[in-house]
Amino acid sequence: MQLCRAFPARSQLPPSRSSSGIINQPWTMAVKTYNWISLWFLLTTPIILWDVGYCFMRPRSMIGGDLHWIWEPYGIYQNVDLLYGIPALEEGNGFTNAQSLMNIFETILNLTYLYLAHISSWPPATLIGFGSASLTLSKTILYWAQEYFCGYCAVGQNDMKSLIVYWIIPNGLWLLFPSLIIYTLGKDLCAQLMFADRSAAALVEGKKK
Repeated sequence: MQLCRAFPARSQLPPSRSSSGIINQPWTMAVKTYNWISLWFLLTTPIILWDVGYCFMRPRSMIGGDLHWIWEPYGIYQNVDLLYGIPALEEGNGFTNAQSLMNIFETILNLTYLYLAHISSWPPATLIGFGSASLTLSKTILYWAQEYFCGYCAVGQNDMKSLIVYWIIPNGLWLLFPSLIIYTLGKDLCAQLMFADRSAAALVEGKKK
């Protein structure tokens, strides 16, 4: 409740009384957008799809594959994170492609949010963005957790510098930004719910009068 109280509903119009004596109360509020959230969803889309392409096209996308030129930087990463490398592929480890499939669904939600928020101006777009960021954060936590519980089986072979530069920092961004998005859009959802509650209460009160 403190989170909601700290950010009251915006764009509230004072109720007005019609000629019949019924209070006219606005039922919707304009969707609030943030440039940094929209840029995150937009700029990460090609990155995510590039990553998905690498995972689904293995081994052709890997070192020695005929399509490796498209994913040349993964020549380093496949040896940093063995889930992206030969060991996981030979073992038939399904986690890599499973998380890539989830990435597709999350990207669709991200683009849906951008459309609904910036083109359609649909107030519930906030819920789409919040849900998408929640999925991304949950999946990323799972990604880190499975590494911890398997005894760093996919990244334990790295020296600390390589681990920080190629794994912790890049993957850490997918913990940081979704968390900030969840917090920011969560405040707006609280504001929207409180706005709807007050509007409904005003309408009921108006009918009683």
